[in-house]
Amino acid sequence: MRTAYSVETVRAAERELMARLPDGALMQRAAAGLAAACADLLGRVYGRRVVLLVGSGDNGGDALYAGARLARRGAAVTAVLLAPERAHGGGLAALRRAGGRTAAPGGAQELVERADLLLDGIVGIGGKGGLRPDAARLAEVAERSRAAVVAVDLPSGVDADTGEVRGAAVRADLTVTFGTHKPGLLIDPAREYAGSVRLVDIGLALPEEAELEALQHADVRRLLPVPTGESDKYRRGVVGIAAGSARYPGAAVLAVYGALRGGAGAVRYVGPAGDAVVARFPETLVSDRGPKHAGRVQAWVVGPGAGDDASAVGEVLASDVPVLIDADGLRLADRDAVRARTAPTLMTPHAGEAAALLGVPREEVEGARLASARELAGRYGATVLLKGSTTLVADAGGGAVRVNPTGTAWLATAGSGDVLSGLAGSLLASGLSALDAGSVGAYLHGLAGRFAADGAPVGAHDVAEAVPAAWRDVTEA
Repeated sequence: MRTAYSVETVRAAERELMARLPDGALMQRAAAGLAAACADLLGRVYGRRVVLLVGSGDNGGDALYAGARLARRGAAVTAVLLAPERAHGGGLAALRRAGGRTAAPGGAQELVERADLLLDGIVGIGGKGGLRPDAARLAEVAERSRAAVVAVDLPSGVDADTGEVRGAAVRADLTVTFGTHKPGLLIDPAREYAGSVRLVDIGLALPEEAELEALQHADVRRLLPVPTGESDKYRRGVVGIAAGSARYPGAAVLAVYGALRGGAGAVRYVGPAGDAVVARFPETLVSDRGPKHAGRVQAWVVGPGAGDDASAVGEVLASDVPVLIDADGLRLADRDAVRARTAPTLMTPHAGEAAALLGVPREEVEGARLASARELAGRYGATVLLKGSTTLVADAGGGAVRVNPTGTAWLATAGSGDVLSGLAGSLLASGLSALDAGSVGAYLHGLAGRFAADGAPVGAHDVAEAVPAAWRDVTEA
């Protein structure tokens, strides 16, 4: 599992390690890994032009020491110093001994235009509130450059803890981060600025519980339900789908499609789109008597395409089994009723729906995804899967937030979320916790989206069709 830790946790681990190492040894470890990554990116170091964008903190020191190593290998290295009087003394001396030069910010434009590689050491992980004007100008110069841009620890201008970007920020092709991933490297909008991420181990001792975690194939494989010789459809789990309306019958069909691919033993459908569902999936158990009279289920999915049918949402919330609430169900669900539930609840809003529930503009949710997911989970006492360019799953009880590493922009298509709801609901019915069902469902859904799209437009039904291939890819890895 990939993990990310807050700035406070990283700083504490660094202090503990530095107390046991010779002075400057930790920075040298970081600089060595940074220089190696730059050399790999350049391919050939000798004769290449490297420009360091250097701020006043340890981040600038890392860049200077890495620049010195590249200079000793024959690169022409120039450091643009934003604050010469506060530049890292040891790093600056090392660069000069290696033959590197320094320049003022006023000369950055010409240097950057001729550079093969830019090393962003303007601001470190402690930077908050966006870049100051002089640093912002350097970020804009870097943006226009044709050189490869490498960020030191994280791109300057992004918030390491939240993934927020306030104003100008450096857009990197590669980010070399030290000790552990930082949350901002895994969460949009900051993730878009990081490019590829390379982790350099510097020996930090970190706590067991992270701020953020991302499942990998092996983690998902351990969580996926697998039938045994004694399994029957009830032991495998029955998922109920209360979805669709006369206006949106397709939402019911797609939710059922996702559920049938999610590992449950049977799918019960309740709602006005029964004919459409049975015509497409005759194995579905259909009822028109409402959720209370649908029969035995181990979990419910409610809301996709439901229109204004608040009665079905109320009946489902009154049940004593896990419930997934999506789409119209989010608008119709009474918050007190959700909070009063004793069985797990998984809410799956996109940014617009989350914004409506929180009473804030959509842009605020998109700009602060981590904080929004946590706040919504706290308000409703539910696990929240916040869909989007970065899908996050925040548990009702706190702890590490899960960030989904799979997916493709082609998944931004009508009905894709309905498939995810059915898929995750099926995993709930098979016995997974709300946190695991949400994060495993998102992982498989994102992987299926990649397989289905393969670089071209894709429909939601194609995504559902590709779920078995994604499942096999995970289990056979």
